[in-house]
Amino acid sequence: MTIARPWLDQYKPGVPAEVGELPYDSVADMMIDSCRKYASKEAFYNFGKAITYAELDELSKNLAAYLQSRFKTGDSVAVMMPNVLQYPIAVMGILRAGMVVTNVNPLYTPRELKHQLNDAEAKAIIVIENTACTLAEVVNETGVEQVITATIGEMVGGLKGSIMDFMIKRVKKMVPPFDLPGAVRFKSVLKAGQSKTYTPVKRTLDDIAFLQYTGGTTGVSKGAMLTNKNMVSNVTQTRHWISSEIDEGNEIIITALPLYHIFALTANCLTFCLYGAKNILITNPRDMPGFVKELSAHKFTVLTGVNTLFNGLLNTPGFSDIDFSSFKFALGGGMAVQKSTATQWKEVTGVTLAEAYGLTETSPAACMNVVPMKAYNGTIGLPIPGTDCQIQDDDGNPLPIGEPGELCIRGPQVMLGYLKRPEETAKTIVDGWLKTGDVAVMNEKGYFKIVDRKKNMILVSGFNVFPNEIEDAACLHHDIVECAAIGIPDEKSGEIVKLFVVKSNDTLTDKDVIAHCRENLTGYKVPKLVEFRDELPKSNVGKILHKDLRES
Repeated sequence: MTIARPWLDQYKPGVPAEVGELPYDSVADMMIDSCRKYASKEAFYNFGKAITYAELDELSKNLAAYLQSRFKTGDSVAVMMPNVLQYPIAVMGILRAGMVVTNVNPLYTPRELKHQLNDAEAKAIIVIENTACTLAEVVNETGVEQVITATIGEMVGGLKGSIMDFMIKRVKKMVPPFDLPGAVRFKSVLKAGQSKTYTPVKRTLDDIAFLQYTGGTTGVSKGAMLTNKNMVSNVTQTRHWISSEIDEGNEIIITALPLYHIFALTANCLTFCLYGAKNILITNPRDMPGFVKELSAHKFTVLTGVNTLFNGLLNTPGFSDIDFSSFKFALGGGMAVQKSTATQWKEVTGVTLAEAYGLTETSPAACMNVVPMKAYNGTIGLPIPGTDCQIQDDDGNPLPIGEPGELCIRGPQVMLGYLKRPEETAKTIVDGWLKTGDVAVMNEKGYFKIVDRKKNMILVSGFNVFPNEIEDAACLHHDIVECAAIGIPDEKSGEIVKLFVVKSNDTLTDKDVIAHCRENLTGYKVPKLVEFRDELPKSNVGKILHKDLRES
């Protein structure tokens, strides 16, 4: 059943059903407009240094001029950096040069990096020195013609920036040796661009803006082709949804998720640039004490993250002492927000943790809860304007309210397809519907709830068991920090549930965990095995990797 308009009227009155005519022809035009509109406002902040929107405009234009002197419109330029000031400059510079941004995870192995650079046919790459050694191993096996290196401290500048780079490279030894002949420094490129002619490029909504690579579930990662229409539509859809809560030019958003990931790229970088917000870039959110210290220094209004990040903050000393008086809303995505985390988050911050849902292939937002939320509801919310969602069976037939099936999406934010993979595209987009691979249900109020990934489902004696439900129940125990459930083979029942647990109390036993789960779950869903771990394997954005646990 497709979502009906009356539900949207009920919960978000005044929000248009459709996106309407888009206000910009490209992401570059959108960012340039914001830079001119909010010129004097601080745009991005990192390690005590801020750049204004006017500076972002000028620096990105210099980079664009340099790139135009070397490459042609439509060429792919890779960006391999964490959350540092160079990132937004790089993205805006590449786009306004008329080129395509190919985001690269700095944690990639040489094999993964080589595949992506070749698949995207990247002509240049902007890389942080800390991971340049990985590039050095494979760059000669790619079509990359220009390497631009950056340091964490260079945009901070002055004595502080120099000391940072010295400590990172010489004292902490965080920059492994690398040899990249012909590489040029990021700041040198910006300076060189000042003397070159920048020529504005007219890009259309149908042109590709980003090549955003998905995880390699089929062996290698696939490049989702996201057009200007996809990205501008998604920003516009989100703007329709949250604009009533936004004070343009005065928001401060915390960006801890990596900007090279589609969630932070669209939600934090692009959407809040449109609002003239100040983005606080957190380079290393895994340093939770440092993260909390940074949070304490700002009157932030918005924070995005994944469940593991919110849970980590809640378990870090000092977080509860932060001044949350300016905090408006927190948005969780990327993985299920657990009830235990949401409950504690509300108790500590006074703000309800709102869950949203999206995919790389949907640019990413598809569903979102109303913000600010009064109370956690365990759902991913309603489809945003211009988006249809449908629960389908394995044959593509729509299912009724309350019956689980595959969540399928259509809307202007759905990708053009996978680069050079027409067969994969045809399997994923069927009759205009993007098949997400997620099992979901729609309730009688029109809200959608993710049950689990289809591939994570556990089959116990013919019954479908979803890890999300087990994990949510287990984490209600006050001594369980986080957990993950998988299925393992069993002669009698086909599979049984095994639970991996990170605990906060050494006295907690496997029997305690099983007894707790038995109080909250039907018998066949209760874990039969419990294994304690110091930590669980996670992706670059903090998703728990069930695949790695199944292979361990």
